[in-house]
Amino acid sequence: MVGQQDEQIKRSFFIKLCFFCVIFFTVFTQSARAELTDFAFKLGLLEEVAGEKEVEGFYQNRNFMPVWIGQGTAATARRTALFTALEQADLHALPMRRYRADLGLFKKRSQDGRQLGILEGQLTMAFLRYAKDVHAGLLKPSKVDELIFRKLPRINQGELLQRVVSEPAKAVLNSLPPQSDAYKNLMKARQKLLKARLDAPWGPVLLDERLSKGAEGDQVVQLRNRLISQGYLKQTASARFDGDLRLALQRFQKDHGLSPDGIAGSNTIAELNVPLSQRLQSIEVAMERERWINHPKQNRQIVVNLTDYTVKLIENGAVRFQTRSVVGADIDDQRSPEFSDVMEYMVINPTWNVPKSITLNEYLPELQEDPSAHSYLTLYDPDGQVVDRDFVDFLAYDQDSFPFDLKQLPSQTNALGLVKFMLPNPHNIYLHDTPSKALFAKETRAFSHGCIRLHQPFDFAFELLSDQSYDPVGDFYRLLDAGKEASIILKNPVPVHIIYRTAVTEYDGRIGFRRDIYGRDARIFEALRMAGLALEATQG
Repeated sequence: MVGQQDEQIKRSFFIKLCFFCVIFFTVFTQSARAELTDFAFKLGLLEEVAGEKEVEGFYQNRNFMPVWIGQGTAATARRTALFTALEQADLHALPMRRYRADLGLFKKRSQDGRQLGILEGQLTMAFLRYAKDVHAGLLKPSKVDELIFRKLPRINQGELLQRVVSEPAKAVLNSLPPQSDAYKNLMKARQKLLKARLDAPWGPVLLDERLSKGAEGDQVVQLRNRLISQGYLKQTASARFDGDLRLALQRFQKDHGLSPDGIAGSNTIAELNVPLSQRLQSIEVAMERERWINHPKQNRQIVVNLTDYTVKLIENGAVRFQTRSVVGADIDDQRSPEFSDVMEYMVINPTWNVPKSITLNEYLPELQEDPSAHSYLTLYDPDGQVVDRDFVDFLAYDQDSFPFDLKQLPSQTNALGLVKFMLPNPHNIYLHDTPSKALFAKETRAFSHGCIRLHQPFDFAFELLSDQSYDPVGDFYRLLDAGKEASIILKNPVPVHIIYRTAVTEYDGRIGFRRDIYGRDARIFEALRMAGLALEATQG
């Protein structure tokens, strides 16, 4: 009896032991499999983000918990927001193929840990690549043109990923593109032109034939149709150049930086004949340029658009003051650079310290021929002492050995005029008055050595001083009438943005176009094309 009981106890113990072993082995196997899957996931993920220290640190801090992979509500919402943004990358004139991931792995609901890690990494890198492109641009400006100096907005990858897991992903993605009205208007204009490209091309080009009010014939019909297709005139059928056509043409001319005389001359016809595809290129380049300056803007700023030959003082999003400008000539060493800095002070009755390059390249050869040339310039030695020209043998020097500086003292005929506006910068570029007023009557005003000449410098000075003086006009003239060089410090320095836009966004929402005076936009578009942006050639 006792033996049977012992046998039953042994059998019961053995059964329990076997059951425990089965349970233990199953749990152990599942745990081991999970650990192996986690390890494989990490390997796959780290393969995709290798070298991205901020990304690696982000995942390490969250124990490699995925952001995009998973069936939970949060991961699904993030994926949906990301996929939507990437599918709509073209709205921002970005090449969608830059942001591809192997979504087939996800659609197959792969359970392979390494493949899931690879997909997680691909989605993260697609997100970060898109975020960088839409926020700060695809290109490095200085690699496209050495005279574009931009401090690009920078995204901290780890911080951005942390935002995605702690904030609604859709809101994070929507916050990345420039929020400026200019950027939004460019996007709208681009969509409008893309639609026009499909629905109603601009039609045949015009012959270079001068047309004015009262003219009749086929060329007037083509002019009318061209203006209708570009949105400047309602649908009408007439072969006569009437008043409505003239008004429409004037609106077109204003939007394209032309004298609004209502006459279709050669310059106007050339602008009317620019193909739709080229206008699209201008807009897409302008969008890229907006991303380069996607920084918080001050309420008060000065915007110098080189292609528009204008200087604008902007306050609270509106143009407070605007004047014509002359910019650098389209010649090596004279083209105006693009950069942003801060205007700190103005100098009344300025001295012109002739740049060394101008002294050596332009004035020295003329002084060697005639030592009395340019008598309005004073010669100074390296110690700052005035030197009498009669005691200088200019032929004894060349560009490498010429030790003297040239200066033009304050006067009505000074090359800088009677006031200059200083934004200390390594490019030695500033804004100034000029005695050469006749140049401001021209449509194309690229004549300077690089600095920005102003048509109405006194009024510009009054506006700048208006927030620190009860009598800005009186204060200015008291120093001017004294005839001596004097400086006025701006109590609130004003940011200055020297930009280059062939697609011009006006502050009332209109879009106009300007000529690519230095060929920079053509080079930028080619670089965008090489980066993957595609725009089919379009006629009309």
